Amino acid sequence: MGSAVALSRPAEGASAEEWDDYLHNRDNPAGLSRELWYHNPCGSWIVVERDTATHEILSTTLASEAAR
Repeated sequence: MGSAVALSRPAEGASAEEWDDYLHNRDNPAGLSRELWYHNPCGSWIVVERDTATHEILSTTLASEAAR
């Protein structure tokens, strides 16, 4: 799972600390979130809107459809 936003990849020659930050550190706000989930059995990427405080799923959309 992860936030459904594009992240800026570190530049060529970036330090280990920059790569660590890029790979492991994300904002984790309580409340409404738009996340990108991978469904392994069928290989689909899904955009999930959910409340991180209650875990309520508000909507799901195939990522290929959300990109249109």
